[in-house]
Amino acid sequence: MRYPLLRLRWLGFHVLAVLAAICCFVFGYWQFERAQDPSRGEIVNPVEDPDAANQLRTVLDPGAYMPESEANTAVTTRGEYDTGAELLVPAISPAGEEGYNVVAPLVTEEGTAVAVHRGWVDGDTADTPDELAPLPEGEVTVTGWLQPPQKSEEGFVPMDLPEGQAERIAPSLLLDDWPYQLYEGYILLAGQDPANGGDQTGVRPQQVPPPEPPEEIEWNWRSLSYAAQWVVFGIAVLVFWIVLMRRETRGDHTDRGSGGAPPDGPGGEPGGPADTPDGASGNPARAQPSPTGTA
Repeated sequence: MRYPLLRLRWLGFHVLAVLAAICCFVFGYWQFERAQDPSRGEIVNPVEDPDAANQLRTVLDPGAYMPESEANTAVTTRGEYDTGAELLVPAISPAGEEGYNVVAPLVTEEGTAVAVHRGWVDGDTADTPDELAPLPEGEVTVTGWLQPPQKSEEGFVPMDLPEGQAERIAPSLLLDDWPYQLYEGYILLAGQDPANGGDQTGVRPQQVPPPEPPEEIEWNWRSLSYAAQWVVFGIAVLVFWIVLMRRETRGDHTDRGSGGAPPDGPGGEPGGPADTPDGASGNPARAQPSPTGTA
């Protein structure tokens, strides 16, 4: 065949090589995109305006799973604080200082409760709930931002947690202190009505801002390395394909140049016999002696 790379077996190999290279580059691009995605569990939603808050029960059901996509949603609800169940949660302030987040259960008219993150206090000013300013009594309207349960790597946890403290704001832990069915998320307080209790003594928590979504790309270096590996694999497939094609075409040219004929004899005459070992001519008539001898 004049074009060896168009043989049937080569056509199949071409298709296989192209598909393999495309798959490698597609997987590399996918890993490159993943390398730019935020870490799982990181809040990426913008902070909503509390003035446009939705009713909590329309956003999340008690005990239902809270997806990360609901984080920073502005919500409002009405209920009564359980004034004897306030807890301190060890936490780092936005300024990097050690202290406590203040959390209290707000019991709704349905009998369920939602944890309300009231703010942060310095550990030097208050390390028990009794040192805090009292909660307002009676019905309270709370407005804030819905947040997912805190994870174990957030904040810091002392070796010993005394009574009145919890490890983190998570229903799985708060159920040990509160006898209510809880919403999985909690409300980061933006405002409440009435704002304070009747007694003005005690330490008042400092309001904590909601988490802003990251503005810059935080590269996932593991996914980025995977992307580079897939690109290398794709290039290797292309190089291997080209090398095999070059060998095939070079071998085909060699076969067609020889024509399948035996190698030329000496003097350029095809098929000519080689010289005899004793240096005689290659002509048989000259090489053999005469049948008749001389007298």
